[in-house]
Amino acid sequence: MSLEELKKRSAPRVQALVSRDGRVLMAKHREGDQQYWCLPGGALETDESPEEGAVRELREEAGVDGRIVRLVGQAPDDRGEVDTCTYWVEIGDQEPVLGHDPEVDPDCPILIGVEWLALREIPERDRVFLWRAGLLRVPGFLDEVASWGDAISYPATGCSERSPSSQ
Repeated sequence: MSLEELKKRSAPRVQALVSRDGRVLMAKHREGDQQYWCLPGGALETDESPEEGAVRELREEAGVDGRIVRLVGQAPDDRGEVDTCTYWVEIGDQEPVLGHDPEVDPDCPILIGVEWLALREIPERDRVFLWRAGLLRVPGFLDEVASWGDAISYPATGCSERSPSSQ
């Protein structure tokens, strides 16, 4: 999809995938009484490229400047069109700090933390979005996942007794 086509979408999103020492930089969000982890990212602004948007979002949310390494993921919306672009971004030895979301009232922030997390520290509900984002295209993570073995794990609570394939 071209930049022009991406910008015609109602709200294309961009996100930055930053890794260091086997950990991923994650942003913690709170909406109501729900909390979740995601990659730093947000909506693409008018007149910026997706790469510029990913670096801007990283700066806003984690207070660091980055250099795009490459595109690692493009996720489709329900119509099959690219909705989210994920870029692998290098930040050198900078240390992230909690930033802000300029579109959100500072008295009711959604962004409540930034932290380096190992995959085992990220809830499965949130980790699944890293697969969609292209994490396995970043060196080291495919080897880690391959080392997990063949055991099946699935949450015991809050899920149907039928598997998704039998529904």
